[in-house]
Amino acid sequence: MEGGAYGAGKAGGAFDPQSFVRQPHTIVRMVSWVFSIVVFGCIVNEGYTNRPDEIEEFCIFSRNQNACNYGVTVGVLSFLTSVLYLGLDVYFPQISSVKDRKKAVLSDIGVSAFWAFLWFVGFCFLANQWSLSDPMDNPLNEGADAARAAIAFSFFSIFTWLASTLLALQRFKDLSFQEEYSRLFPNPPPTVA
Repeated sequence: MEGGAYGAGKAGGAFDPQSFVRQPHTIVRMVSWVFSIVVFGCIVNEGYTNRPDEIEEFCIFSRNQNACNYGVTVGVLSFLTSVLYLGLDVYFPQISSVKDRKKAVLSDIGVSAFWAFLWFVGFCFLANQWSLSDPMDNPLNEGADAARAAIAFSFFSIFTWLASTLLALQRFKDLSFQEEYSRLFPNPPPTVA
């Protein structure tokens, strides 16, 4: 049996960018990366407004600085996590040990599920604070589209990170099968030419 995408049979092979970009977990991770940029970009660019009679700017989400801080922090850290795991996905075929591959996939499962939870909390928090916002705090409706975009992409991020978790679970099942197969059939039979 050939090692496949998850076994040690492909370890040490040349990196193929086209096949890498076409893999489902790579696509989902890149989409998560873009969504995180949208969320923290919207909040950083237009998430702070003030009344015409004020000088100091406040968070557009019900003037709650914690809402803006949470959105920016989760967005930036999610961006960095996506980049880190994209790097791991590039390096993954080079890992020859099934046990090391399992550790990488288990960390992917845990981290992806954790981020799905953080995005759920972020979506609920931002949506709640947006619903509590007083229209008199923003009479010109500045940044409202950016705030709604941050909320929407927080919601979408829940599903991209859940998809990443499910893809990592599938990868883990494939690794477990590869490990079991290698234990049951340690030496492949010689091929007759």
